[in-house]
Amino acid sequence: MTIPIPPVPTDVRLIVTDMDGTLLDGAKQIPDSLWPLLDDLGDRGIVFSPASGRQAATLLHQLGHAVPGLVVIAENGSVVARDAETLHVAPLGRAVVDEVLARARELAATGTDLGVVLCAPDGSFVERSDDRFLEQVHPYYFANEVVDDLTTVDAEFVKVAIYDFGGIEGVTAPALMKLDGAMEVVVSGEHWLDVMAPGVDKAVAVRAVQERLDVTPAQTMVFGDYLNDLAMLGTADWSYAMANAHPRILEAARYVAPSNEENGVVRTVRAALGLPDLPAS
Repeated sequence: MTIPIPPVPTDVRLIVTDMDGTLLDGAKQIPDSLWPLLDDLGDRGIVFSPASGRQAATLLHQLGHAVPGLVVIAENGSVVARDAETLHVAPLGRAVVDEVLARARELAATGTDLGVVLCAPDGSFVERSDDRFLEQVHPYYFANEVVDDLTTVDAEFVKVAIYDFGGIEGVTAPALMKLDGAMEVVVSGEHWLDVMAPGVDKAVAVRAVQERLDVTPAQTMVFGDYLNDLAMLGTADWSYAMANAHPRILEAARYVAPSNEENGVVRTVRAALGLPDLPAS
């Protein structure tokens, strides 16, 4: 079913969008129609900010060349960066990291096919090095290092990400959510789960960007599709669930935009700028 373009604001100053399942197409590629739109946004002084579970280095690599001074909300809100400058970091305690690693290793030892990514503000670390796992890691973690033992890495961490090949919500998510340590556990995709410091989510980061730019919720558009986008929908009067979104996102958002396969983000933003609609694909 084709979803029509939903209502749009007349005074927009900040556009925040998730990446996977939202802005990116089904092949996880940036739509070609985004690049001229970014020029239009820049000409009008409208800030475009990706908000993703991906690391800051990945987002800046993907989009930074097209947007001077791009503000990225990375690691599901644990890091906010502009170009090479880190504006905000929410560190995750080492005791929590060790607790999560121990539980992940227990699950792996009993047959769960998973891999762990330890995320620092400027890079990430993995110890599982098979191509099958690294193929899942690379699109999200551009600056990544394979190490022998994650427990020996000496760094400030902001997130532990776990990829479960069998689906994250069956075994791994319930097991991690039972841990006692001070942590925020968020399902960020069908196979991904993120562990962050308590109270950290995309909403906190979006509000920090709004405050820094003196932008109100009435001037903000937010797009998302999965559970890690749930909190940030509340930061904008103009919140959009993609037509392909998780049922809880569809319920929480004020409007439904065409799916990522129908180029819903770009087409909805174009409508807000008064530009003619594009073909759905």
